[in-house]
Amino acid sequence: MATLDEPAAVRRLTDRLGFGAGQLDVAAGFTKTAAALLNPPPDATQTPEPDLGQEIARPGKAAAGTAARKQATQAVAKQELTLATWWLDRMVATTTPLVERMTWFWHGHFATSEQKVRGPRLMQRQNDTFRQQGMADFGVLARSMIVDPAMMVWLDAQQNSVRAPNENLARESMELFLLGIGHYTEDDVKAAARALTGWTVDRDTITARLVPRRHDDTAKTILDSTQNYDAESFVNLVLSQAASPRFVAGRIWFRLVSATPPAPDVLDRLVAAYGAGRDIHALLVALVAEPAFVDSANSLVKQPVEWLVGLLRSLGLRPDQWPATALLAGLRNLGQVPFEPPNVGGWPADVAWLTTSAALARLHLAQAVAARADVSMITTVSAQARPEAARRLLGVESWTDRTTAALGKVADDPRQVLAIAACAPEYVVSR
Repeated sequence: MATLDEPAAVRRLTDRLGFGAGQLDVAAGFTKTAAALLNPPPDATQTPEPDLGQEIARPGKAAAGTAARKQATQAVAKQELTLATWWLDRMVATTTPLVERMTWFWHGHFATSEQKVRGPRLMQRQNDTFRQQGMADFGVLARSMIVDPAMMVWLDAQQNSVRAPNENLARESMELFLLGIGHYTEDDVKAAARALTGWTVDRDTITARLVPRRHDDTAKTILDSTQNYDAESFVNLVLSQAASPRFVAGRIWFRLVSATPPAPDVLDRLVAAYGAGRDIHALLVALVAEPAFVDSANSLVKQPVEWLVGLLRSLGLRPDQWPATALLAGLRNLGQVPFEPPNVGGWPADVAWLTTSAALARLHLAQAVAARADVSMITTVSAQARPEAARRLLGVESWTDRTTAALGKVADDPRQVLAIAACAPEYVVSR
């Protein structure tokens, strides 16, 4: 194992537990930077949550193509735009980057898409839940998600009744959220669906409630255990399985450390830290303490949102200063927009983002960012020194000869230097 040197280790720390260095004092070194990230003070960011207004009344199917239908669609789209832009702005402005990074992680883990939910207020509530509960007891978060209104709409759980159990939420909870493939049977899914019957969503109040007459209150056998399971006891049962903590720790490792699974002894230590209290914060502390965390081999390609947020933080730019659609259009071209994961499995990871089309879309977005950036740090030095100035501006450890040559070819245009630097492998990949 080749261990990163101290500056490179600090850069990895700020990339993986946040979105780049931002306002952190990285000169403090790895230990102090880790402590600052892992023990955040109350968030002092000036990004209050937007008031999305009331639930938009949706005309029935018979009104398709009418002016009322079009007006409702436009109103929902406006709420969606407001919410997504606000979250990007919060990620850029936050003084507690780990909180937002974990909120982003849970959004990908419990992947729920506004493209089906069509309820920005429901998505906002789910986002708040991730932020409030995502650094403590995973059991609390899991129990919240099983009756989360946005999740229920996304996985058709509001249609789940004793007469017609719907298996979507039960299946995905075991497969993707809590346990992992291979640790349950089809009979478990069917019985779990019965345990989750009876819940309905009220969009006006942004709540879910249990309707007893729609709930199956008979005994169910799930994971070789028989009792009258309901939503809460079902989650507790799944979380009690030996595979669950290993699954959760492995998913966090996959997104924050490496696409290569951790060694068995590493996973054992992470699970031990997670413990009976299912403590996500303790797991993160243990993860950062692992020598493998600073292994130079464990690089990760930044997801588009992570890349853009880190770039804006480095340049001191705020999304709320842009036309509302500009950044989201750029992210859409890259294949990742907040609140719109492609499916229940969430977004892809690592090298999946290194496609030819993504490279072109990334360059176009980087050029748009560079057009608004303060590039005085680059313009005030000679053309020959501009690659080095861009390196320092973005916090990159070093350029390869290939990147240096590419930057040299556009050295007469400081903004193009910045754009190409932001798209270089040394910046796009968290090393």
